[in-house]
Amino acid sequence: MCQSQGRSDVAAGPRGVRGTGYGGLARSSWRAQGCGGRYRMSQASFLWVAVGGALGSVARYWLAVVVATLTGPYFPWGTLLINVLGSFVIGWFGAWTGPNGPVGVPADMRLFVMVGICGGFTTFSAFSLQTLDLLSAGETLRAGAYVLGSVALCLLAVWAGVALGRA
Repeated sequence: MCQSQGRSDVAAGPRGVRGTGYGGLARSSWRAQGCGGRYRMSQASFLWVAVGGALGSVARYWLAVVVATLTGPYFPWGTLLINVLGSFVIGWFGAWTGPNGPVGVPADMRLFVMVGICGGFTTFSAFSLQTLDLLSAGETLRAGAYVLGSVALCLLAVWAGVALGRA
């Protein structure tokens, strides 16, 4: 327990905001190194994230191709489906296996599914869960800033990347 902050760094998560960080992954898989905010993960954790990420990326590619084949190239239905499906999976699995969930799984299993598979499948799932975590913690202003900032900055970044790529 960090006496100066009145809380445990592990319970607060890597960014020090209680309730954020992949629906409790920060609480269950990060190893605190004191009150300085430094965290480390095991080599096995990195391996599980990498394997899950590879599987999620392949699943994303496959589903995007299948949906584009069925619907045509005029609207990104595949990406929309992937983002919605990934958001559902990370929310369901996070709640189902979380600290108050009915099923207990090892921290590496949560990393494999939530960070690896969902992260490789879609980063929108993490964004959605983190936004919900902020709202659930009563951090409405932070959640709104996160949503607006993420959308605006990502659109700006993709515009800049396209501009640089075309230069």
